Amino acid sequence: MALYVRELTNAEQRQLQLWLTCNDPVMKHRARVVLLSSEGYRVPEIGSLVEAHPANLRKWIHRFNERGCEGLRTVHSGGPRQRFSTQQRQEIIRLAQANPRDLGLHFSRWTLHKLAQQAAKRGIVNRISHECVRQILSGAECDYRRRLSPNRG
Repeated sequence: MALYVRELTNAEQRQLQLWLTCNDPVMKHRARVVLLSSEGYRVPEIGSLVEAHPANLRKWIHRFNERGCEGLRTVHSGGPRQRFSTQQRQEIIRLAQANPRDLGLHFSRWTLHKLAQQAAKRGIVNRISHECVRQILSGAECDYRRRLSPNRG
């Protein structure tokens, strides 16, 4: 059975026509898909015209049929939530900047694994992977590998 968009209201027609002339290529593409479907083009025909996969076209037609023009907008979630607070991140950075010997440790250079272990042992975090430590330090442009001499601090 062929899939088509439902009948467009005048307001939807105007909005889709407006998106056809906007600078946003994504909205322009989606508006074109809906308008072609409203003109009687089938999904495989639209796919050939706009060079898009039929499954993707069906998704946008279904979303338009359910929610109108708002269904064509993509709402971004903003990514995954931060695992560690700003304070925890700052404490990990301070730990990486400290000389391990000054903290009573029996080594003079940090590794990511040692930083992760010490962050958990000192109660900064419950647990943390060495990769997450790397990302925190990289984001802060903190070089944990620098050699600290007793004279230079």
